[in-house]
Amino acid sequence: MNHLNVTHTESGNFFLIAGPCIIENEEMPFEIAEKISAICNKLQIPYIFKASYRKANRSNIHSFSGIGDQKGLEILKKIGMQYNLPVVTDIHSDEEAAMAAEYVDMLQIPAFLCRQTSLLLAAAQTGKYVNIKKGQFSSPESMQFAVEKVRSGGNENILLTERGTMFGYQDLVVDYRGIPTMQAFGVPVVLDCTHSLQQPNHSSGVTGGRPDLIETIAKAGVAVGVDGIFIETHPNPAKAKSDGANMLRLELLEGLLEKLVRIRKAVISSQ
Repeated sequence: MNHLNVTHTESGNFFLIAGPCIIENEEMPFEIAEKISAICNKLQIPYIFKASYRKANRSNIHSFSGIGDQKGLEILKKIGMQYNLPVVTDIHSDEEAAMAAEYVDMLQIPAFLCRQTSLLLAAAQTGKYVNIKKGQFSSPESMQFAVEKVRSGGNENILLTERGTMFGYQDLVVDYRGIPTMQAFGVPVVLDCTHSLQQPNHSSGVTGGRPDLIETIAKAGVAVGVDGIFIETHPNPAKAKSDGANMLRLELLEGLLEKLVRIRKAVISSQ
C-alpha cells in the first residue's frame, strides 16, 4: 500500500491489522505490538498495529471507554515510532478525524457509522488511509457508495473491511461472496475475523463471542483471496476491558498465522 510504512510488501502474503481492542494502560499495547511485530517479521507478513484510543460505541454506560483521548493517541504514536509500524485507530465524529490524523497513519470508520457522509468526508480530507468497516446492516454492493464518498474528497487511499452481517438479534454471519464483490470497487478488502464472531445485544449489556471459530473464519477468508486479515488480540482476553469475549489469545496468534501463510501460498500457486 502506497504511502504507508509497511514492510514485507513483496512477500506475496496478506497484510495483517492486529492489536488490542482498546488501549487499557500504558504498558499493554507496547507488549502486544512488540510480540506481533516479531511474529510478522519472522513470517514476512506486512503488519499494521491497531488499537482504539476511545470506544464510543458501548452497550452499557458503565463499560470501559479509554484512558483519555490525548494519552491514548500519544501512546499510538509512540508505538508507531518505536516499532517502525503504521498505526490505525477508529474515529467517531468529524472533529476526531483531524485530531487523530496527527498521531496515526490510518483512520478506521466503525461499522455503525459507515454511511455517515460527513464523517467519511472528514476522514478523506486528512489524506490518511481510510478503512471503512461494512455495517452489519449493509450489503457488500452498497459499500461502493461509501468508497465514492471518500473518493469525492480527493482521497484514493481506501480499504473496506468485512465484519459479518446481522443474523437475527444476537448473531453474525460472514458471506464470503462479499469479498470479491467489494474488491471489484478497486480497493483492498480486509476480513475482520474477531468482530465477525461477536454475539451482540445480550441482555447483560456485554457483547458475547465465539473466539473458538477465529481460525475457521480466517482460513476461509485467506482461501477466498482476501487482501488483509484483521484480528483483535490480548494476552488474557478474559481480563480484557473491552471485547474480551471475541478476542484471540495472543499466544495463539503465531500458530494461526503460520497456517494462514501456508494457505496463502497454496492459493497463489493455484492461480
